[in-house]
Amino acid sequence: MAENKKHMNLALDSVPFGTEEENREWMKMRKIPLPQGVTSKQMYKDTFRIAWPSLVELTLAQLASMVDMMMVGKLHYTAVTAVGLTTQPIFLLMTLIMALNVGVTALVAQNKGAGKKERAELALRQALMINFAVAALMTAIGVVFARPMCKFMGAQTEETLANAAEYLKIRMYGFLAFGLTSTITAALRGAGDSRTAMIYNVIANAANVLFNYLLIFGHWGFPRLEVAGAAWATIIGQYIAFIIAMVFVMTKSDRKYLHLDLKKGFKPDKDTIKNMVMIGIPSMIEQLIMRVGMVIFAKTVASIGELEFATHNICMNIQALSFMVGQAFAVSGTSLVGQSLGKSRKDMALAYGKRTVIFGVICACVLMILFFTFGGTIVSWYNSEEDVVRIGGIIMSFVAFIQPFQTMQFIQAGALRGAGDTRSTAIVTLITVVFVRAALGLLFVFVFHWGLIGAWVALALDQLVRTVLIFLRYRSRKWMNYARAAR
Repeated sequence: MAENKKHMNLALDSVPFGTEEENREWMKMRKIPLPQGVTSKQMYKDTFRIAWPSLVELTLAQLASMVDMMMVGKLHYTAVTAVGLTTQPIFLLMTLIMALNVGVTALVAQNKGAGKKERAELALRQALMINFAVAALMTAIGVVFARPMCKFMGAQTEETLANAAEYLKIRMYGFLAFGLTSTITAALRGAGDSRTAMIYNVIANAANVLFNYLLIFGHWGFPRLEVAGAAWATIIGQYIAFIIAMVFVMTKSDRKYLHLDLKKGFKPDKDTIKNMVMIGIPSMIEQLIMRVGMVIFAKTVASIGELEFATHNICMNIQALSFMVGQAFAVSGTSLVGQSLGKSRKDMALAYGKRTVIFGVICACVLMILFFTFGGTIVSWYNSEEDVVRIGGIIMSFVAFIQPFQTMQFIQAGALRGAGDTRSTAIVTLITVVFVRAALGLLFVFVFHWGLIGAWVALALDQLVRTVLIFLRYRSRKWMNYARAAR
């Protein structure tokens, strides 16, 4: 317990390890009282302490992405289309890395709660070893198949296809750095250290925006690379983040929970890899299902027309900013629920989960009001063409409406992942992304002929159904039996 207090004082640190008998009793209770000496205020403080650096980091990262697309949009709306065509291929290539990162976050959180620092650091080394090989392979695939992937996504002109393929190929040169940095970030978040990731990602995003300005338009003597310049700016930022992240975890300090000791090597550890894979495989399936559904959905929208697809990508880019609230509080949920279960405190896991949802949904309601009020204006920052602004303003009403539901779903899904229950989220993703978003998108666009509005009706229904299903799983409490730290 002293080890944990040295790094962060949580309300969880003040309670003893739970017993099997206590956990059985807590599972039966509808309303579980807080442990003696623990206040609701302390738990909200713990939630905010982990969430705010993640919120700053993720929001600034998305703002950098928005600035990226705004600058590209100043070239022509077809440039936005070209960049948008690469989004799903990049996410598809990231699938396995993202899945393993879910595993490392859960294992680090649970092992920290259980007081097993060495096991937490071993999980980081094992994840870096595996993801290095995976990222190298994905880089090769992305470079070789850049043009076919962009063509498959629905590029309608040779100019758009050429720009998209060039952008994707350049982005792949930064894939190794991005993959390894994301693994370090996942481990730090599992340990409850979201501030460090905020620091190196903020620096990287600032560099990204600066080089966007220099390379897209050719300012200050730099070459004018247009769409390709946006890709180079992104990977420069990714390598900066990687270097800073590696320096941090390799520098030993009593103030840090995780230390990457290269002298301990990267010899495969059967138990750690097994637990990581057991958590990661359902997450990988979830990501693959999601990507398949998203590819179908993106191709459906791309078939409507280049202007509509550009408008869609602008609104998706804005919506991604709203994801940051849910994802930031999901980081809190994953870390605090994972640590609570590692300490065998199911009462604390539920208490943290409840307060994280309340905090996150309040923030989401603020965003909902902003998007309803200023949606069309925000779209005009990307591209001022009348049709883009008009259609985009309508789409932003959908983005506003789903805010509270989307955020609640992110946070509760994060709690499930912190417990290691990734199978449930995979099943929910299959149902909603494939059978709701993709299928209804095809129906509304090609049968009902609702155009881009129909696609966004399908997207909104996806978020609503997913929120209900995740809530039902969370309410069942069965996910609390998945923790693997003690195994």
